[in-house]
Amino acid sequence: MKDKKELLRAVKFLFFSVSAGLIEIGVFTLLNEVVKLPYWPAYLIALVASVVYNFTLNRKFTFHSAANVPVAMLKVFAYYCVFTPLSTLGGNYLTDKLGWNEYLVLAISMLLNFVTEFLFTRFVVYRNQVDNDGSVSK
Repeated sequence: MKDKKELLRAVKFLFFSVSAGLIEIGVFTLLNEVVKLPYWPAYLIALVASVVYNFTLNRKFTFHSAANVPVAMLKVFAYYCVFTPLSTLGGNYLTDKLGWNEYLVLAISMLLNFVTEFLFTRFVVYRNQVDNDGSVSK
């Protein structure tokens, strides 16, 4: 039963991450193609928009957590303090210095973000605080 619950949790996280990814791609495309921002500010703004959306939905519907929201947000912020500079600087290097396609780099960053964020969120942010908001039976 527990394995099935964790599989369902991973599928929900995937679903919300895909929808957050669509937001990230949409914002990035708007800023990259219409506003003509360089890669790094377009990526950074798009990433922040998707993170806020993803955090909000996953806390409520994936992890069903009543954990202290500011503390959970600080933990996610700490994750992004590491992920964001690495992906922003790395992406900028790949696009500006090596000439990689912006959308290929964005896709790689998003895939790395999905895998590492799920693991961090499940096992660090909500380690012992899943399914405790009263919306699901244990």
